[in-house]
Amino acid sequence: MRIGELAALIGVSTRTVRFYHQHGVLPEPPRLANGYREYGMRDAIALARVRRLVELGLSLEEARDVIADDRSRQLPELLAEIDADLARQEHEIRARRARLAEVLERAETGTLGPDDTASPDLLAFLRAVDLPASKAAAWDRDLLVLMDSVATDGDRERAFAMFGSLAADPEAAARGHEFYRRLDALADASPDDPRVAPLAAMLADYSVEHVLAHTGPHGWEPGAVEPFLDGLAPAQAEVVRQAMRLIARR
Repeated sequence: MRIGELAALIGVSTRTVRFYHQHGVLPEPPRLANGYREYGMRDAIALARVRRLVELGLSLEEARDVIADDRSRQLPELLAEIDADLARQEHEIRARRARLAEVLERAETGTLGPDDTASPDLLAFLRAVDLPASKAAAWDRDLLVLMDSVATDGDRERAFAMFGSLAADPEAAARGHEFYRRLDALADASPDDPRVAPLAAMLADYSVEHVLAHTGPHGWEPGAVEPFLDGLAPAQAEVVRQAMRLIARR
């Protein structure tokens, strides 16, 4: 199969596959006489393994070592290990759905406060960064609380490593406040407002510099943000969409 077929099989973008190739995490097959690279079942298993290892919090260097060890193992052994990991994921998903059901019940009965689902670490981070009194910042804050409420321990560990570095960087915090100010200014604008594209570029640059450095490309598919844009005005939502498309091309 070609790189696009491999990416579609695992549910990632071709950019993600190339990212792992560039960092030596995923072995890259040699080109054939026709100039294309052909991927097989072991490549698909390796890509799936890399994605899962990154989700569990391993660094790219650690994931590379695991994938290198896998090359000497028999295919049935690898498949059995993946099957066991899928069973563990199923258990995690059931636990997360149970937490969501509890949150939903409390929301429906009016007993859920705005920060009741946030972890102590997130609340400490929000106090440290002192988000401005801004509608855009309030939306971002609510999104962080929502994502934190359903995150796995590995997700939280990676997120707070990133948040900690942002909170400790005065320049990064100042750029974040400037972004919120400019995003608020688009509350009554149309999606084709000329201010949208420059602000999207600013958000993309900020994210690549301060976020992807910690997370890699995982979770940055352009369509992933759509469920969270309802709370934004049309022009504000367009800023986020354009930024995600710019990030996907990096």
